[in-house]
Amino acid sequence: MTGRRRLGMVAAIATLLASAPLSAIFDTWTWLLQTTLVVLMIAGSAVATRSLRFPTWAQAIGMVVALLVTLTWIYPNGGEVLIPTPGTLAHFADLVQQAGEDTRSYGVPVPDRDGLLFVAVLGIGLVAIVVDLLTAVFRRPALAGLPMLAIYSIPVAVYLDSVPVAPFIIAAVGYLWLLVADNVDRVRRFGRRFTGDGRDVDVWEPSPLAAAGRRLGVAGVVVAVLLPLAVPTVSGGLLSRITQSGTGVGNGLGSGGGRINLFASLSGQLQQTNTVNLLKVTTNEPDPFYLRFGVADTLTDAGFSNQSPTGSALSRGSLPDPQADQSTNQASSFDRYHAEIEVTDGLRQNIAPIYSYLVGINGITGSWAYDSSQQVLFSGRSTTSEQKYSIDYLRPKYTASQLRNAPTLAENDLIRQNFTKVPPDEAVDGKVQKLIKGKDNDYDRVRAIYDSFSRDNGFTYSLTTQAAGNASDIAAFLEKKEGYCQQYAAAMAWMVRAAGIPARVAFGFTRGTPEDTDTYVITNRNAHAWTEVYFQGFGWVPFDATPAANVSGSARSAWAPDTDSPEPAASASTGAAAPGATSSAAAGAADRPDRSNDGTDSGTSDALTPAAGSSNALPIAVLVTLLVALLLVPAVRRILLRRRRHAVTTGPPPVQATVEGTGDTITDIVVTTEEGRARADAHAAWDELIDTMIDFRVPVDPTETPRHTAQRLIRDAVLTGDPAEAATLLGTAEERARYARQPLQGAELTTALTRLRSGISHSATPRARFRATFLPPSVFLSWRLALSEASTRTVEAASRLRDHTTRFSPRRLLKSSR
Repeated sequence: MTGRRRLGMVAAIATLLASAPLSAIFDTWTWLLQTTLVVLMIAGSAVATRSLRFPTWAQAIGMVVALLVTLTWIYPNGGEVLIPTPGTLAHFADLVQQAGEDTRSYGVPVPDRDGLLFVAVLGIGLVAIVVDLLTAVFRRPALAGLPMLAIYSIPVAVYLDSVPVAPFIIAAVGYLWLLVADNVDRVRRFGRRFTGDGRDVDVWEPSPLAAAGRRLGVAGVVVAVLLPLAVPTVSGGLLSRITQSGTGVGNGLGSGGGRINLFASLSGQLQQTNTVNLLKVTTNEPDPFYLRFGVADTLTDAGFSNQSPTGSALSRGSLPDPQADQSTNQASSFDRYHAEIEVTDGLRQNIAPIYSYLVGINGITGSWAYDSSQQVLFSGRSTTSEQKYSIDYLRPKYTASQLRNAPTLAENDLIRQNFTKVPPDEAVDGKVQKLIKGKDNDYDRVRAIYDSFSRDNGFTYSLTTQAAGNASDIAAFLEKKEGYCQQYAAAMAWMVRAAGIPARVAFGFTRGTPEDTDTYVITNRNAHAWTEVYFQGFGWVPFDATPAANVSGSARSAWAPDTDSPEPAASASTGAAAPGATSSAAAGAADRPDRSNDGTDSGTSDALTPAAGSSNALPIAVLVTLLVALLLVPAVRRILLRRRRHAVTTGPPPVQATVEGTGDTITDIVVTTEEGRARADAHAAWDELIDTMIDFRVPVDPTETPRHTAQRLIRDAVLTGDPAEAATLLGTAEERARYARQPLQGAELTTALTRLRSGISHSATPRARFRATFLPPSVFLSWRLALSEASTRTVEAASRLRDHTTRFSPRRLLKSSR
């Protein structure tokens, strides 16, 4: 295989390695299979066009055609057969548009959506073409790092915190391999090099300067990767992650500082084993309701997902007044309250927790904007980590009778059109129609759905749920009647939408645990989801269908009381009954920070966080054990090799074999197993002596005889007494084994090796002894030689394959036909 074709294959593999950062973006490995297929097709097209000696422009066109054909195969429009048609290109445009919508609807890791997969595969394919041309055609492999870096910038742009390190390491290895392969190819053009003393040098070691540069490059990458991980003060560092109370980033809050994913999944398992303080809130509201940080208002078969908020920056002026809004001005009155919010480093996200109907904010740092329709405070670059700010907010006050008199929205109302869309599901629609039958107003319809999620109807709280065949997750939840807060909130919102009433899912925190009369401590156990229903003239009204007894810091209201409580959560005499004005039947749960959301002491909770380790000692111990084991691999390898060489083997009795000549001359050659074993023992002892010299950095010259090597070792290592005699004995044994008719037999070579190593170690420096014991250079040299040998065999096998392939070249057939 010629240099250009070989470099093209290396460029293809390096591109695949550079695509490793996408593993942090997608939830499965489908993208890898499709990307591998596309890159291999492009590489095959490049090899074929170069074998036929096509010009550069034809090679580029061939790779582009291979990319289009492969994409048509993976993402067909339906009518084409591997050949793109105008309809195929229009289908590709639709996939790109779908990808743009999905990026606003999903958080990482994203599911296998055709649009997102198509964009990823198309992008990697284009990068593969550019890297191939830069490497194999223009011979500028260093510039190939730019498109590779573009791939790595994708998770950097998506993640709020530090991106995963492993994909960067894999991508860096691919890039370094590309540079080394180009360097080796340049050396091969001039044949093998020779040193001044007549010994040849392998192409993988072209020059001492290049070798030093390669080592510096590798060392630089290693330091760049490991140093940020090891420094505890770097955000996202390895030590910082280990020493935090919780770990994990997933569909919700990462207690170690993760990104919020507002997707309200209706199936799965959620478990949290330890408590992490996230917020401290001080408010003058007597009975505060839930803090909010986002809503999910886009409904698909899988559940609710959030749209990106839009709004005006806080720096542009005052916030809108809810009392002047036509959608909320029918509320009986508004009470104004003030709150101080202090966020710990455990809550790091780009949407800030606030109370509903925000009218003022002070003290928050960074660039923030407010979406009045979602009632979300968000930022494109700043996070909530260690923020401390104050807010002023309004609490609307209305009663159940007022909501019952709210008029129904018109069919053409934009809010009704946008927030009543549901996927078709006969099971859900039938249940909803049965519940709202005979109800003549929106509030009674909502209450009928809300009251159905009660213990009397068989609904229970559980962190573990199971799907039900091919039915939708919502139908499965309504059938099993077992789930957690996200499922209750999403199920109620779905059913309310099916009744023709706008609804969405809100995400935030319950009121938390009271620290004093007006201060609440909010932990990951208080993370929660509930339903918000839109009533004309009243705005978005909260309904929490999750069983109150299982929600730490739960709050209920007069219009949405606790359905499992024998007594109403708020009596009519309380009048206003604002959100959170009355506690739930399980309000005492807020006073039990040690109590989990499921009402047990099992340690599980309804937090929007994934499972975390129960102890920091175990991961630290595992990490230290793995690190120590990795460092001891060379030392163990050296010890095992030494023991194998020192082993004394016993063979069969001596066997004589006579070989007779012909004619007048007869030569009898007698070979015994003892002589063969003596030569093998001498060679093994000499190999051990050479490795010992390499370990202690004593120069080794293969052109010397064994006797001269032993004498120089005695002189350089300053050996005297038994070690000097042992070196002489080993040199004599090897010399006799190489050149003499009768080898040296009966010598105590094992004892001599032990004495020799002891003498060299005694005269060496402590640093040399440590290196020879724990990081023996002889082991690394053997690994390096083995790698070089394997690389050589691979290149030779590829060359033989290429030679066999060229025998069937179409050009030869055309030539022979003439």
